[in-house]
Amino acid sequence: MADYLLAHDLGTSGNKAVLYREDGTLLAGVLYEYPTFYPFPGAVEQEPEKWWEAVCRSTRELLEKTGIPAKEIAAVSFSAQMMGCLLVDKAGEPLRNMLIWADTRSGRQEAWMREQIGEESAYKITGHRISSSYSAAKLLWVKEQEPERYKKCWKMIHAKDYIIYRLTGNLVSDYSDASGTNLFDLEKKEWSGELLDAFGIPEGLLPEVHPSTDIAGRVSAEAAGLTGLAAGTPVVIGGGDGSCACVGAGVVKEGNAYNVLGSSSWISTASKTPVFDGEMRTFNWVHLDPKLYTPCGTMQAAGYSYSWYRNTLCAEERREAQAAGVSAYELINRQAAKSTPGAGGLVYLPYLLGERSPRWNPDARGSLIGLSVTTSKGDISRAILEGVGYNLKVILDILQKRQRIDELILIGGGAKGKLWRQILADIWQKRIAVPKYLEEATSMGAAVCAGVGIGMYPDFSVMEKLNGTEYVIEPNPENEAVYARMYDIFNESYEALERVYGSLAEHREKEEERRRMREGEKDG
Repeated sequence: MADYLLAHDLGTSGNKAVLYREDGTLLAGVLYEYPTFYPFPGAVEQEPEKWWEAVCRSTRELLEKTGIPAKEIAAVSFSAQMMGCLLVDKAGEPLRNMLIWADTRSGRQEAWMREQIGEESAYKITGHRISSSYSAAKLLWVKEQEPERYKKCWKMIHAKDYIIYRLTGNLVSDYSDASGTNLFDLEKKEWSGELLDAFGIPEGLLPEVHPSTDIAGRVSAEAAGLTGLAAGTPVVIGGGDGSCACVGAGVVKEGNAYNVLGSSSWISTASKTPVFDGEMRTFNWVHLDPKLYTPCGTMQAAGYSYSWYRNTLCAEERREAQAAGVSAYELINRQAAKSTPGAGGLVYLPYLLGERSPRWNPDARGSLIGLSVTTSKGDISRAILEGVGYNLKVILDILQKRQRIDELILIGGGAKGKLWRQILADIWQKRIAVPKYLEEATSMGAAVCAGVGIGMYPDFSVMEKLNGTEYVIEPNPENEAVYARMYDIFNESYEALERVYGSLAEHREKEEERRRMREGEKDG
């Protein structure tokens, strides 16, 4: 009997193939990495053939590792990186490497799009600001800079769409990935004619879109030979990694909320309608359940702030940790625990990579404010953790204007940190629920999507049983007042420095221009 589900998580650094039993038990996972290319500043690309190689090899290795016969896999589905731009010809062959989500070369196209339609109009249609991070601006860059490739383009697709095509011969996409293109009408769940006309993009360039739970096709004989899967295995479309993480965390009905605490971090809820913020600080995806949306706010440098701090300022802790055979984070956390809530009056602004939601300021930079001769290493350590919590609270407060949130499910690598979990609970004054699987939410969401698609599960509510809560962290009311005051100071600090960030950006641009001129003189 076929009672296993195979999920592929096509991330930025590699593909992870994960096998689940019908009861939600994770049997095993296999990671196969692939390279990312940086042709010039702002350009970030990946080669689609490397994804396919990763899917084929990880699938075969997973089947060998678990000993599960291929015929017992009931369905395959996908979670994948979003907001990419891959152009393929009529044979489904890539015309160039994919411009992935991190590619921001299309800043000029972004500005042009804004001139054509206006930020607010686009936000009301798509649930997103206009941004070079999304697919449309990337497509327009190719149209302008590589016209011959653009003329040969049959479809613009995403990472998982390409793999589905290689598995089944069918080229389709889903609502969640479509909602990351800046071209999708969020409420009508169709490509926006108004936006396509404004940007001069033919609708025929875009794939047919479906609910994430639709079956795209079945594994072909050729693909079966390459992957080790059984020919005829159903392939369920799946979705973007954000929407899959939402399901994997157990956020499957209106009012649920979760926080992913990884290198980046986001807070998202499930809602029957999109949530449009008057200041456009948050945005919306379509949930894997086509009846729901996932209003969301994403910050750039959450766990990344802590890893930067460890790598840059904690050499001593890294040496001690290596000698003791423990994680450097464990030693840093011990220091932070010796500090008090509010970190001795120290504020960290976590903008090492600029910021998306809630600030939407690419010029913002990381800052430590309030350093004095009495500041300890533990104060700095705690301030880093608290700064991420304050920034996430801005997002949480926006989402709470639409619906009350009493509890957040916490997933991601950062969720392992006991101190960080308590700090977040205290800053937000919310219960935090920690589920069984912290770092497999995206693949689990894709697996459950596969199960719903083939009728193994009646609906997504099964997720509440498959990845149930292991324990709950209660907020400490004694820390509410100090964190409320520090939260106000955190926001005041950003507002006070906003103009300074702009001045620094101008300085960097001038220095870069001087550098290019010097290099040009040398070449001459």
